[in-house]
Amino acid sequence: MTVRDQNLQTIGFQTATFKIHQTSTVDDLRDADIGKAVSIVGNYEVSLGTNGGLLLGKLIDLSLTDADNGKRVATVQVGGICTLTSAATTPAVGNRVVVNGAGAVKQAPVLAAYDPAGGNVARGTVLNVNGTTDVTLILN
Repeated sequence: MTVRDQNLQTIGFQTATFKIHQTSTVDDLRDADIGKAVSIVGNYEVSLGTNGGLLLGKLIDLSLTDADNGKRVATVQVGGICTLTSAATTPAVGNRVVVNGAGAVKQAPVLAAYDPAGGNVARGTVLNVNGTTDVTLILN
């Protein structure tokens, strides 16, 4: 008898709504970014973040349309299990992750004295690795 595949992505699913960060009065997130990894980059503001930045969660939805610049809000999965695109260095099962600044996650750096005040930026625990394309992790 084989073990039945499980859909764990519905367990502990939590979302929150954020403002979208703007660069030169243009929204940093567009419809094409739905499904990507995002970071908190300002007061209640999200974007794709910077390389090595803290993962907030997965962009689930954007209100309105790309034409409604400055009026949109972002819905972000901040808890539970999700699958995100991975980038080099692809994390292994049990690793924690950071964002790469382009909508993917990568293996978090080694804990060391150079970690920022407030703690290490790593988040999540990788549960499954699909080659070098994506990882499934729990947002903890």
